[in-house]
Amino acid sequence: MTTTGQFPSSVEDQIRTSQRNSVSLQFARVAATQRDTIALKYQDRSWTYTRLNQAITAAAAQLRGLGLQAGDRVAVMGKNSDTFLILFFAASRAGLVHVPINFALTGPELQYLVDDSASAAIIVDDEYEATVQAVVGSSGLEHVVKISHILERIETVLADQAELQEAVDLEHWDAAEESDLVQLLYTSGTTSAPKGAMLTQRALLAHYNGTVQSLDMTANDNPLVPMPLYHSAAMHVFSAPYLMLGATIRLMRTPDIPEILQRIEEEHIGSLFLAPTVWVPLSQHPDLAKRDLSSLTKAQYGASIMPVTVLQRLRHEYPKIGFYNCFGQSEMAPLCTVLRPEEHDQRPASAGRPIVTVKLRVVDPSTGNEVDIGTPGEVQYQSPQLFSGYWNKPDQTADAFMGGWFRSGDLVVLDEDGYIEVVDRIKDVINTGGVLVASREVEDAIYRHPAVAEVAVVGRAHEKWIEQVTAVIVLKDGVENVGAEEIRDLTRETLARHKVPGHIEFVAELPRNQSGKLLKRELK
Repeated sequence: MTTTGQFPSSVEDQIRTSQRNSVSLQFARVAATQRDTIALKYQDRSWTYTRLNQAITAAAAQLRGLGLQAGDRVAVMGKNSDTFLILFFAASRAGLVHVPINFALTGPELQYLVDDSASAAIIVDDEYEATVQAVVGSSGLEHVVKISHILERIETVLADQAELQEAVDLEHWDAAEESDLVQLLYTSGTTSAPKGAMLTQRALLAHYNGTVQSLDMTANDNPLVPMPLYHSAAMHVFSAPYLMLGATIRLMRTPDIPEILQRIEEEHIGSLFLAPTVWVPLSQHPDLAKRDLSSLTKAQYGASIMPVTVLQRLRHEYPKIGFYNCFGQSEMAPLCTVLRPEEHDQRPASAGRPIVTVKLRVVDPSTGNEVDIGTPGEVQYQSPQLFSGYWNKPDQTADAFMGGWFRSGDLVVLDEDGYIEVVDRIKDVINTGGVLVASREVEDAIYRHPAVAEVAVVGRAHEKWIEQVTAVIVLKDGVENVGAEEIRDLTRETLARHKVPGHIEFVAELPRNQSGKLLKRELK
C-alpha cells in the first residue's frame, strides 16, 4: 500500500530523501561504522574505511570537475589498483555510469567499446595511455585522464583539510535512485560482439546481499583479490561485497601465482577466488608444496568450467579448504548459483543451487515448456539483480527474454533436489550424426590424462556426420610423446563411441579473449 498523497509534498520529498540508497551510499554507511578498520591494502598502501570513503568523494569531485553530468558514461581501463576500485564507487557517488574495460584491448576492440558506450571520458593506466590515444580521434571521447593523476589529486585533497571539506560538502551529488544505471558491464563476446549489460544500483545491491549469504562471507575472512577488477566476478562477487561487510581486502595488481601463494602464507589469507585458468596452473606449480596454506578456509572458482580432475586433486590434498563453485553471467551481475563445500562430495560436477536472490527454471528453449528432471534444457532466471537490458540494443534485449524469464543460453540438467549441472553453452553443443554431444563431457574425459594441460572440444564441419567431435589439446611443458590414439583410448573408457573425438590436434596454446575465456568460435 502506498502513502503517496497522505502528506504534504515537502514531507514526502524528505521521506524519499531519507530512503535513498545506492552502492556508494551503502559503502558510506559501512565506513561510518568501521572508521579506522583497514578496508583495503594495495602494494605498500593501506586505506582505512574513513580514508577510503573520503578518497571516493575526492575522486567523484574530480570526475564532476571534468564537466561530466549525471548519467554520462565514464570508462576505466587498467590493471588492478586501489584507484581502480575507488573509481567504481566514485562513479556511483557522482551519478555517472561506470564502464570497465579490459586493459589488454587495443584497436578495433577498444574502439568498439568506447563508441558503443558513448563514453565521455576514459580513465586509463599510464602504460595504456598511448593505446587509448590511438582511438580518440575517431571516437566521442572528450577526456583521457591517467589513473596516476586521479591518485595524485586524491592524495592532494586528503592532505588539505579545506579542500577535503569542499569535496565533502559536495556529497549531495550522491542523489542516485535505485533504478538509476551504475554500470555498463560488457559481455565477454565469445559468440558475438560484446553487449553492454545495464546494471542498476538496485541490481548490484541485491546481488551483494545474495552473494554474502550464499558464499558464507564474514568480515573476518581476510580475502585476497588477485583477479582483474574489470571482470564482474572480482568486483561484484568479492571486492564490493566484502567491503560492504567491513572486511579487509588485500588487492593484487595481477594474478601472479608465486605471489598469490606467498601472500596466503605471509598474510594469513582466509578467502581466495581464482578463475580455473589460474587454479589449473596453480595446482601444478612447484611453489604450491612449499607454502603454508593453513589459513585458507574458503576457495572459490568460477567464470569458466573447472576440470573435475583438477578440483578433486586440490580437495584431496587440502581437505581443510572449503571450495565453492560460483556460476553465473554478466547479465545477472553475475552470480546465479553456488555449490557449497559440503555439497562437493556428492555432486563434484554440479554448479549448485540458486543463491537466495535468484529463481530459476529449466525449459526447452524452442517452446519455453519446463523439461523433466534429468533432461537437458536452457536455464532461465528471474531476480532483482537481473540487468535492465543491453545498452542501445532493443532487438537483442527482446531476444534475451521468454515469458518474463531471462534466457541464459546455458544448457543444464536439473535434478530432483534443485541442483543444476552445466552441460554446455547451447551454441557449443556438437551435433554429430543427429546426436547431440556436450563438449564439456568430452573435455572432462580428456583432462584425466596426466600430460594434458588444457583441452577444448568443438564440432568441426563434416560431410557425413554434420559435425565431427574434435579435440584441441595443449600438453604440459616438456611432454612430447603423447599421440592422438592414446587420447582416444582414454576417452573410450568413459565415453560412448559417438563421443570419442574423431579428430585430435595438439597446439601450443588455445585462443582466448582478453578476459581469459576460451574462444571456441575461433577453433571452429
